[in-house]
Amino acid sequence: MPCETRAVTSPAASSTDLTPSPADSVLVRAARKQPVGHTPVWFMRQAGRSLPEYREVRRDVPMLTACRTPELVTEITLQPVRRHGVDAAIFFSDIVVPLMAVGVDLDIVAGTGPVIAEPIRTRADLDRLPELTAEHVPDIAESVRLLVGELGHTPLIGFAGAPFTLASYLVEGGPSKNHERTKALMHGDPQLWSDLCARLAQISRTFLRVQVEAGASAVQLFDSWAGHLSRADYLRHVEPHSRSVLEGIGDLGVPRIHFGVGTGELLPAMAQAGADVIGVDYRVSLSDGAARTGGRYAVQGNLDPALLFAPWEALAARVREIVDEGRAAGVPGHIFNLGHGVLPDTDPAVLTRVVELVHEHSAR
Repeated sequence: MPCETRAVTSPAASSTDLTPSPADSVLVRAARKQPVGHTPVWFMRQAGRSLPEYREVRRDVPMLTACRTPELVTEITLQPVRRHGVDAAIFFSDIVVPLMAVGVDLDIVAGTGPVIAEPIRTRADLDRLPELTAEHVPDIAESVRLLVGELGHTPLIGFAGAPFTLASYLVEGGPSKNHERTKALMHGDPQLWSDLCARLAQISRTFLRVQVEAGASAVQLFDSWAGHLSRADYLRHVEPHSRSVLEGIGDLGVPRIHFGVGTGELLPAMAQAGADVIGVDYRVSLSDGAARTGGRYAVQGNLDPALLFAPWEALAARVREIVDEGRAAGVPGHIFNLGHGVLPDTDPAVLTRVVELVHEHSAR
């Protein structure tokens, strides 16, 4: 399917900005806790269902096909940058793409999410899961190179799923509210669990390396389901594998963002696993998130995505509060984002207004 792509200009690359490259963009500087002219903003799931142009280009194209087609990936990733003027693009993909690339039989079912044909629950099942190499995902590298060429000064954020969240999909066979099979395996066969997560760490680490080596300026590791764990279980059974991913790309020199949902009690451990920026969801204030992580990490967040449906006056007041909190003493660096992803029925015009307000209110 042919897709129009064109160079884009973000607030970080305006005619008055002397930013020489994405590596010195406002987003990367904030992630490194360096001075910035305004608070950078991007949105998780900014490229996707809330945009009519996305729905048009995805018409009759399965999700996983779109994720493996460089021209479509490029077009979809660029759409919110053009429309909203955000300070970063987030690579359009899905956390299960590298699993599909190594041969896992899966599909993304509308209204359900990833569904695994043959779940992994035994040692023999794990033997069916090979390591990922760059040769498995040449299209990912091509997509990143195309995007970097189009984005100019605007940085591209690469991403991958964290081992625990990927393991939960593989063990449960799909999304789960209680993660009962996952936790049963974690405690019932800790060696198999550890070996599974180690394999998944290798897969996620390689997936991120491919993106960075092709030109991504930052990465985010999503651990969507980690908030279902106790702190003790996280530290014993999960943190070492997330650390393997994040520390394993430390030599690449790009900022690493670590994000989970409902992870307020886990923030110190998640930050220490190798993050430069800790994602704070809407349940925890930015100041509390910074305090819980010792004031050593930049923070990202944390507008409740449901508030995008509130009257503008109420929404604007909350946006200003978050920007002010992100600039307060004790918060060493702030990237404005949602506390989770953009909801499908969000009005795109509201997102654009939020970006403009963040830039205006935070301008130094």
